[in-house]
Amino acid sequence: MNDKTYTARASEIERSWFVVDATDQTLGRLATRVAFVLAGKHKPTWSPNLDGGDHVIVLNAKKISVSAAKLTTK
Repeated sequence: MNDKTYTARASEIERSWFVVDATDQTLGRLATRVAFVLAGKHKPTWSPNLDGGDHVIVLNAKKISVSAAKLTTK
């Protein structure tokens, strides 16, 4: 029985690229999902002391969906 906890090293981290289409997506929900990927929390090897996040490219950011009130106040 192996009771050791695995911790990733900085040299073992592999970074990926994600391309996200922001057309008709809600601003807050998209921002939350992108932040989750940037922090690397979607990986099973996530560690709070290492930067294991991936790269994210957001396309069509002008076409993102926001409420009418938020569009005029922000």
